[in-house]
Amino acid sequence: MDHASDAALNGRQSLSTKDFNRLSQFIYDELGIKMPPAKKTMLEARLQKRLRTLDISSFSDYCEYLFSSEGMNEEMVQMTDLVTTNKTDFFREPEHFDYLLNKVLPEWENKHRGKKLMVWSAGCSSGEEPYTLAMVLSEFGEACPGFRFEILATDISSRVLEKAKLAIYEEERVIPVPMALKKKYLLRGKDKNNPRVRIIPALRDKVHFRRLNFMDGDFGMREQLDIIFCRNVIIYFDRQTQERLLNHFYMHMAQGSHIFMGHSETLNGLNVPLTAVHPTVYRKLR
Repeated sequence: MDHASDAALNGRQSLSTKDFNRLSQFIYDELGIKMPPAKKTMLEARLQKRLRTLDISSFSDYCEYLFSSEGMNEEMVQMTDLVTTNKTDFFREPEHFDYLLNKVLPEWENKHRGKKLMVWSAGCSSGEEPYTLAMVLSEFGEACPGFRFEILATDISSRVLEKAKLAIYEEERVIPVPMALKKKYLLRGKDKNNPRVRIIPALRDKVHFRRLNFMDGDFGMREQLDIIFCRNVIIYFDRQTQERLLNHFYMHMAQGSHIFMGHSETLNGLNVPLTAVHPTVYRKLR
C-alpha cells in the first residue's frame, strides 16, 4: 500500500509527489517563489484549509480545479494568499530608517526641493512598513516646509492588503513605535478587553495600496521612484529570478534613487547596475 492510500485510510489527505511537483512548478512560474521538496509538508498543511473550504476531497481534485479556467479566476488569489509568507513589524531593521532620515532624505531635499518624493514599499504585507515610512517622512517634513511625499505599497496577497488598508493593529504590534510617534500618529480603540490602535487618517491618506505580482511584465508604474523598500522579499526567489526582478526595479528608479534590501539579502554576484552605499542599501548612480 502506498503512502497516499495509507493516509486516506486514516482519514487524512496526503499530497502526492506528482501533485506537489505540479503545484511547485506552477507557484514558481506564476509567483517566482521557490518551493523545494522540503516544503511539501508546509504546502500540504496550508492547502488543507482550501480543501475543507471548497469541500474537495483530494489534492488531485484540487489541482484539477485550480488549473481549470474557473480555478484560475476564482482560486488563484486564495492559493497565493496561503503560500506567501507575510512577516513584518513596525520599525523593523530600524537602522534603515535612521539612514533614510539622516542621510538619504536631506540629500534628496537639497537636490529636488519642491518635487514630490515617490516611495515604493514592495512586499508591504499588512502595512507596518509603509506606515512606518509615512511616520518617518512626516517627521522629516515637519522640519522641511514644502516637503511632499507619496507612498505606493504593494503585495501579492489580497488578504494582507485588506488588513493594511484598515490600518488597525493590536496594541502589542506597535510596541516598537517610539512613544512620541504613537501619540502623534495612532488612535487608541475604546475596547479595553481588546486593545487596538488605528493609524490616523492623515497618515493613511499618504499610502496607496495595490495588489502586484512581481512576475507581471508591467508593474503599471508611470512615475520614476526615488526610494524602494524591498526587504526580505527576494530571498524567496532563485538567483536568476532575483536578477531579473532587480533589473526590472532598476528600470523604475530615478537617477540617484535608493533601494533598501533586507539584512539577509545581498546583490553580490548579481548582474544589477546598483552600487552599495550602506549595509543592504544600494543606489542607482546613472
